Amino acid sequence: MRIAFVSNVVYPYVTGGAEKRIYEIGRRLAREGHDVTVYGRHYWDGPRETTLEGMTLRAVSDRRDLYTDDRRSIPEAIEFAIDTLRPLRRNHDEHDAFVASTFPYFPVFSAALARLRTDTPLITTWHEVWLDYWNDYLGRLAFGGKTVERLTAAVPQHPIAVSENTADRLARIGPSRKSISVVPNGIDYDFVRGVDPAEPGYDVLFVGRLIEDKRVNLLLRAFDRVAPEYDLTLGVIGDGPEADRLTRLAQSLDASDRIDFLGFVEDHDDVLAQMQAARVFASPSTREGFGITAVEAMAAGCTVVAADHPESAVDEVIGDAGLLVDPTTEGVRAGLERALSGYQPATEPVDRARRFDWDTVAKEALDRYGDAIDG
Repeated sequence: MRIAFVSNVVYPYVTGGAEKRIYEIGRRLAREGHDVTVYGRHYWDGPRETTLEGMTLRAVSDRRDLYTDDRRSIPEAIEFAIDTLRPLRRNHDEHDAFVASTFPYFPVFSAALARLRTDTPLITTWHEVWLDYWNDYLGRLAFGGKTVERLTAAVPQHPIAVSENTADRLARIGPSRKSISVVPNGIDYDFVRGVDPAEPGYDVLFVGRLIEDKRVNLLLRAFDRVAPEYDLTLGVIGDGPEADRLTRLAQSLDASDRIDFLGFVEDHDDVLAQMQAARVFASPSTREGFGITAVEAMAAGCTVVAADHPESAVDEVIGDAGLLVDPTTEGVRAGLERALSGYQPATEPVDRARRFDWDTVAKEALDRYGDAIDG
């Protein structure tokens, strides 16, 4: 099978969930003898076409900053889409399928145009569907974001969602629910299991971007109420626009000396080491297209405390191997207390996490790619 991935960002030169998925699936397919090409920006050193773990990397656009004032750059996305169209069109007969990550949307249109009057199917990967979240993200410009998202959903495609939640949301604006496949994100299970615990570690851990939807403020206040009784420490890994506000909140709490903000940790192995050391992984996030950190935490043996919310797919991830709580201070407090008081889930977290190993995910993805190619 000859697969062409379309993504402006390329892992490991840029680290994020969408590009990590392409890398993990792509290198496994290449290892099995499939022809894998990634069309992206030129983030690596050296020639514009190179190889990485059996995959061909083709730079169709120069390196660019992805963000403007903490928001994804619209001009960057449009530029990459324009730069992508001609190479995809010129090389379409080298590939059996185009696989495009939907965000930031515009490259999907390029891939769709490139395949016109050809037999090359367009497969899309939907990590999230924002719907009304555009109001919070773009304010008065939200109509534009909603329109582009809906137009992307209307493009003829073979859609794959990373969760049932995302698939259901996508069906509200475009393809029929029956046409949407679900292939989750994954982890390198054996690698996570083999990481040594950090010294020192924390009893409770949060990992994620510090934005409002992660609801870290609820975790801080809940932790403040249970920390003295259980003699706990809390580590917060991540950075983002809410960092200063959350730091000030933590400093105002009685348990401030038990809370450490570790910022962005560049080496992901160090993040996994902190998960190995932690007893509880807590994330009251109310918007999760999947929840990869929860899977990693389960693989590391943590009890996961997560928010039960209709815009979050984390309930699909943890199943009966963790705790779902109301996204309130009281709900998170109760979840922490239960997790620290001998709670035994119906399914062991490490067993649940094994289901999301990248080897399994890659096989599922390959099956869906084959379905699209076969028509």
